[in-house]
Amino acid sequence: MGLGDKIGNKAQEATGNAKEAVGNATDNDKLKAEGAADQGAAKTKQAGEHLKDAAKDVFDK
Repeated sequence: MGLGDKIGNKAQEATGNAKEAVGNATDNDKLKAEGAADQGAAKTKQAGEHLKDAAKDVFDK
């Protein structure tokens, strides 16, 4: 994955965090759930990137 993908995933995670925080502050369950889902999706993508990076390191040696 490229740097742009990594930045995009971090941005998605930050957006999800902000949505969840606003949902908590306003007692909006839908917004809380959307924020948690965005964070989960971003973290899953980041885990995949870490695996790809690790595999690349192994096979490049």
